[in-house]
Amino acid sequence: MHKKGTRMRLVTVHMPESYIEGLKELIEQKKYPTISEAVRAAVRYFLKRELYYRYTVNRSTKMIA
Repeated sequence: MHKKGTRMRLVTVHMPESYIEGLKELIEQKKYPTISEAVRAAVRYFLKRELYYRYTVNRSTKMIA
């Protein structure tokens, strides 16, 4: 869930129908309350993984050099 008081901005994306169906399945399984919340969780996971990986690789490279 997002932090209370966090400012949200609207973002429009196009995605394959299969992704939408997968998101709806997560809602039906009660894993997320809304599609928006599921998408936010996916983006949050992606950003943590990509940014953390980049940070650790850059840091490791500097340590080796």
